[in-house]
Amino acid sequence: MSAIAVFSLTAADQPAPNRTGAASDWTAEAKANGVAIHSRIRKGATLKEFRGAGVIDAPPAMVFAVLDDAESFASFMPYTAESRVLKRDKNSVLGYQRLDLPLVSDRDYTLRSERVKWLGPEGMIYRIHWTPANDLGPAPAPGVLRVNVCEGGWLLEPQGSGATRATYTIYTDSGGAIPPIIANSGSKVAIRKVFEAIRKQVKDPKYAAAATTP
Repeated sequence: MSAIAVFSLTAADQPAPNRTGAASDWTAEAKANGVAIHSRIRKGATLKEFRGAGVIDAPPAMVFAVLDDAESFASFMPYTAESRVLKRDKNSVLGYQRLDLPLVSDRDYTLRSERVKWLGPEGMIYRIHWTPANDLGPAPAPGVLRVNVCEGGWLLEPQGSGATRATYTIYTDSGGAIPPIIANSGSKVAIRKVFEAIRKQVKDPKYAAAATTP
């Protein structure tokens, strides 16, 4: 699940946030195709919060440009059947997404995200965080299940020369009668697919200009 549709941007001279949280919080789940996946259980929840981390062969500004291209998500993000930007201001963008998931009915949501960037020791660092904003989006559609729990974000940090260490977190409940073990397994598959999609999309020449962004 891409779960990235609304952004606001400010520049801040601040230390990088804790990338991983306390070591005891996260449990290793899997590592494949250069993506390490960890999980943790929130108090009182049956579904897991997931974190995926891996290197993307492009600078953070280019990766950020891909994640900012919400209008194009339906063409490259896994499971995304529709992605619409509802409002884009200087500091924010409001977006709606509909997902075409395997074996279940479509899901949809409107998200509000916030993002900040600041100069770190090796270059610009970008952070994105989103939460639901369904009250600001389209009304529920027949045959589409509305997702009310969807929180997550990205942390994009310089990694060596021209690469990005990307950390993706997601906590979501897609609803319906999906057993937690199936939902949790599906989240791990989705994380790997999201990384694969971004690694491919960032090679599109239309994002090249972002590499020179200060």
